[in-house]
Amino acid sequence: MNFSFYIAKRYLFSKSKNNAITIISRIALSGIIIGSLSLFVVLSVFSGLREFSLTFSNDCDPDLKVSSQKGKSFFISPIQESQLNKIVGVVNYSKVIEERVLFSFDQKQQVTYLKGVDSNYVVINSLPKNLFNGVWLKPNTTQAVVGYGIAQKLSLGLFDVNNPLEVFVPKPGKGQIESEDQFNKDYLIPIGIYAINEELDSKYVFVNIDLASNLMGYQPNQVSGIEIKIKPNCDENQIISEIKKVFNNKVEVKTRAQLNASLYKMLNTENFVLYLIFTLVIIMILFAFAGAIFMVIIDKKDNLKTMFSLGTVVKSLRRIFLFYGISICSIGGVLGIVIGSITVFIQHQYKIIMITDTLAYPVIFTFQNVIIVLVTIISLGSIATLIASSRVSKKLFD
Repeated sequence: MNFSFYIAKRYLFSKSKNNAITIISRIALSGIIIGSLSLFVVLSVFSGLREFSLTFSNDCDPDLKVSSQKGKSFFISPIQESQLNKIVGVVNYSKVIEERVLFSFDQKQQVTYLKGVDSNYVVINSLPKNLFNGVWLKPNTTQAVVGYGIAQKLSLGLFDVNNPLEVFVPKPGKGQIESEDQFNKDYLIPIGIYAINEELDSKYVFVNIDLASNLMGYQPNQVSGIEIKIKPNCDENQIISEIKKVFNNKVEVKTRAQLNASLYKMLNTENFVLYLIFTLVIIMILFAFAGAIFMVIIDKKDNLKTMFSLGTVVKSLRRIFLFYGISICSIGGVLGIVIGSITVFIQHQYKIIMITDTLAYPVIFTFQNVIIVLVTIISLGSIATLIASSRVSKKLFD
């Protein structure tokens, strides 16, 4: 066994004759445990909040979305549809038409997105199965499903055939719009309301794709996008490459993360800032830890002097306290993670801390967070220990 490691192990598990040194060492270990516990719990809570935030976009966004590189729409032929179905990893796809239009109801108006979807949309997206109220669209009808925010603003009711929702789409052309004749117009019957989050609830009015196509003046095979559902754990990049080949590289294909780039960027930034804040707290704890190691060095000065007199080089004596400090950091980090894991499990299972009366703080245990905490504690602890052990020198034995 390595000499320095053996002595470090003896110091680690032996009780000092000086009670003050023992107390200081225990306080330092407790600080490391609390630091690693706090960092792990905070990262687990943020992982839960991140997952909770992304469920909103997952309810409305597809795995992949195909759109035109130029203009608002593109054409898809029956041959291209057949080729899409043959791509390995593609479960199904839905053709959509999406445009910003004007809605009017009972002298109230709102500009938002009209989204025409086909019958496959219920396979691609979970939104039709999780409506806040009402039912989903039936084919070949003038029915509409609106967001909760839109319904509130326009004071919409469901299944009110006597008071339909009016939709106005500008006809293609140039110049200013001066009359209603320059709009394509239709009447919609709201039959469902969806509720996801404040932003999305005020964004979409869903209708059948044929109705949207007529309003936009599109041709039968003209769409503004194709939303695709893929199998889990498949090669996403390979599927994207094959989709682009089907359309002769004239389309762009975005993943769910790319569709919500600003949301992912915000969540990643928040996660990084939280990590930095708690890392600074741990650094402050490790300053005290470095002081504790220096006190141990002073306490063991006579032993070190004896080993030095017997021929042990200063480098080996420094390594004793380097191993000693790293061992304490490792033990403290592991104990903090174990306690943190138990805390996360209890919160996940029994929902002790609540955000609202019905919503508990979401927490998720991930091995990534375990690794982050261990690497942070051990690496910063090693630096603190290295600084403290550098005080071992020949001058110490004079």
